[in-house]
Amino acid sequence: MLSLHSEPTVASVFAPRTTIDPDGTEGYASLFGEIDQARDMVMRGAFADTLASRGIRRIPMLFQHDPSEPVGIWLELREDFRGLFARGRLIPEVARGRELISLLRAGAIDGLSIGFRASKARIDPKTRIRRLHAVDHREISIVTFLLLAGARVRAVKHATSKAKLSCARTRAEREWVKTTAAPRRP
Repeated sequence: MLSLHSEPTVASVFAPRTTIDPDGTEGYASLFGEIDQARDMVMRGAFADTLASRGIRRIPMLFQHDPSEPVGIWLELREDFRGLFARGRLIPEVARGRELISLLRAGAIDGLSIGFRASKARIDPKTRIRRLHAVDHREISIVTFLLLAGARVRAVKHATSKAKLSCARTRAEREWVKTTAAPRRP
């Protein structure tokens, strides 16, 4: 995750973005002010017009941006101070939805990505960063490869089984907790 303001830290990389549990999927599909690998930066308010005119039922939850692979529904989409917050539910009656639940639990796939067309954008001639001030938001996908590193599934929660994390991720999350924990008073 690139930022104009600072380099990524352990805390920012492992900060909770998205969780998936039996009741649904929740997290940030896009983060404001972050530069993705395509050198796009979504600005605050970029989704407002689309959300007002289209509504959540007209923004599908897809797999890998494939319009023939709907895997769930969005129950809430809104902009807040961090980005585009999305809350939805994978549909286990759809074969790909069942597969995604398993893949997410195993940690084999963990990305979120938005599909859009730029309505109002400006490219900074010095940095070549395209600032997106308004977008025609088309869909949100669960993906393997993503352009915005911060738009990831953080955890998969399930009532009967706990997600198994890799040793490296477990170590990194422990380190993150240490760096963000407040010092104890004697």
